[in-house]
Amino acid sequence: MTDLRRVSVDEVLERVETALGTWLDRASVVRKRRSVGARTGRGTWVRIERRGLDRIGTQGGDGTPSAEALSGIAKPAWLAAVAWRDEVEPVMWRADETRLLPSEPVGSAVVVDAPELSPGWWAQLNASLDSLARQRTYRIATPDTETITQDLVTRTIHQVYPHVDATVDEWCPAHADLNWANVTAPDFCLFDWEDWGMAPRGLDSATLWAASLAVPALAARVRTERTADFSTRDGKLMTLFVAAKILGPYAHPEDPRLDGARTLAEQMVKELVTT
Repeated sequence: MTDLRRVSVDEVLERVETALGTWLDRASVVRKRRSVGARTGRGTWVRIERRGLDRIGTQGGDGTPSAEALSGIAKPAWLAAVAWRDEVEPVMWRADETRLLPSEPVGSAVVVDAPELSPGWWAQLNASLDSLARQRTYRIATPDTETITQDLVTRTIHQVYPHVDATVDEWCPAHADLNWANVTAPDFCLFDWEDWGMAPRGLDSATLWAASLAVPALAARVRTERTADFSTRDGKLMTLFVAAKILGPYAHPEDPRLDGARTLAEQMVKELVTT
């Protein structure tokens, strides 16, 4: 799989500049494995994503503009987009232009140091996630670019905890990529909506918890703030779902999240089996 941190993206940036009628500030470029972002000459932000055609499905890869229909959520406004199919590989390139973020991202996807977050920040996170869960969509979430289905949930959990009944009861809209690289502080904002859609209740809360496990106090804070999710059967299943990704066949022996994931997952198994 192509890693955009290790290949030239000059031609892609130039194509986006021409299509959107602006220039991209090369000094501001942020490169990730499958996306590149940069500030524009008109004071906006452009995120460019490379996604395989097999990971687009019937939704067309338009997560960011479709999220404009959502209300009550702190997120950057979407302004414009351009998309094209690669001439050589079976992938789609898509660039979405949005308003600038109100603050800097909290950190990398998985943090190893505790961020300073105010009570107001947590209140805004909760308000946004609660508002999102009350809305409806025909989209299906694609965490890690893979469409989430009952079968995926069952297979993922059973590779580590084969005796758990992984049947999901409640589905609701989720961001599906809620980690510390996709939220800002001190002003809260949730961005990068490419993968949002219907998912088991608690997916976002569990995903943020998993991204916090290297800082036990932060992971505990996430669970406290999102108790309404974690106390449900589906919230416990989503805890196992994200824990199984950490503990499964591709677990890294030096991953600082291993112990925290294993401890809580084993507790969730006991609670699920006895209910």
